[in-house]
Amino acid sequence: MKDLLLAFYGDDFTGSTDALEFLSRAGMKAALFIEPPTVEQLAAYPGLNAIGVAGMTRSLPPHAMQRELQPAFEKLKELAPRHVHYKVCSTFDSSPEIGSIGKAIDVGASVFANRYIPLLVAAPPLGRYCLFGNLFARLGIGSNGNIYRLDRHPSMSKHPVTPSNESDLRLHLAKQTNKQIELVDILQIAKPITEVEAALNKLCHEGAEVVLFDALEEEQLLPIGEVIDKEARAGSTVFSVGSSGIEMALGKYWNQQGVLQVADNWATPGEASPLLVLSGSCSPVTASQIHWAIEHDFKVIEIDVWSLFKKDSEKALQEYIEHALDFLSQGTSVIVHTGGTTNKVNLRKNGVEVIGSALGNIARGICEREKLTRIVVAGGDTSSYAARAMGIEAVTMIAPLAPGAPLCKASAPGSPLDGIEINFKGGQVGAEDYFGLLKEGKSKFKSQKSKEMVE
Repeated sequence: MKDLLLAFYGDDFTGSTDALEFLSRAGMKAALFIEPPTVEQLAAYPGLNAIGVAGMTRSLPPHAMQRELQPAFEKLKELAPRHVHYKVCSTFDSSPEIGSIGKAIDVGASVFANRYIPLLVAAPPLGRYCLFGNLFARLGIGSNGNIYRLDRHPSMSKHPVTPSNESDLRLHLAKQTNKQIELVDILQIAKPITEVEAALNKLCHEGAEVVLFDALEEEQLLPIGEVIDKEARAGSTVFSVGSSGIEMALGKYWNQQGVLQVADNWATPGEASPLLVLSGSCSPVTASQIHWAIEHDFKVIEIDVWSLFKKDSEKALQEYIEHALDFLSQGTSVIVHTGGTTNKVNLRKNGVEVIGSALGNIARGICEREKLTRIVVAGGDTSSYAARAMGIEAVTMIAPLAPGAPLCKASAPGSPLDGIEINFKGGQVGAEDYFGLLKEGKSKFKSQKSKEMVE
């Protein structure tokens, strides 16, 4: 595809919209698809220079990841982009059994002929920092929460599917792949670009197959973007792995080089009331946001998760839909959520799929009968299944409202959600008043030009 700078495959939907945001803010015209797009689909989105695929490999075992990623990577390679990025959560959610990032690296290495595979997990604007190979994360993206080493993080150390018990990403990843993993550390990143390149060349000469980059400050993403982009050769594609730090780093470099112009003039979308929120998140960050919403006149409907696994689950879903419609028809915003109890069933076979699909079907059932302007989907593991149940084909960004979770427009042919404004929020994203901000449509992010808070 002509002029395609980057294509990414996201391991869940919320993380994919995170990458979409930073590409769009860097000045790219980008669209996020549910499946690798066909030529016919791309024709409906003219002028794209970046695309994404919102996958669901974060919730899959390695053998299923292989079946999903091999053809997806090959299809993306056929589009001949300068870069293909396997996008993971900035808290590196994975294990040898579920969502293995090592498996994604192995599959990517079999499709793309890299000198080495760049690995960048740090995303300072999102409160994610990598120092001497160890990952640190703020409690809550876009909040003032404390910063913790990942294995001591109040949420990630207790994640219901992939709890973090190792903060050194090299050791964590070594349990998932046999590739040789090396590090360009924070002290080397702070040196002139020629010395960064020399350190990288030395690692490759010594057999490095995967190279992890440290980063503490946002400005340090620029030299990382430069060295990654310089790996691109005529007729070849660079395959990388990491958080939206990859999009931030490449975007900064392309902005500096004049390839792209920063897009900062986003319109404020304004209030959309009533607001529908669907949450499969187990995060304490989301729990505090639900508590705030209750105190500010949102109504809450808690799903009996176990009812979703019974034979009469369709009847249970219809009851939740009717209950929500009663509130929405009166102009009252509603949160339909799993009560943070999905940790009791997440490890059950197909548990994440069942929960996510149920949330998506509830949204679809509601929108068939009540015209809504905007909805929010919270929870990374369940979001991909929710989006598919809603019938979404692709989303494009409308405006950045909170770091890592842009407001988007859904393209969903044949679905009642076609054209709706939708926000996908990871469990760790947002301050306490997040749902209030989404209802009001207020933007709260740092301009790349002015570095001042816009609200």
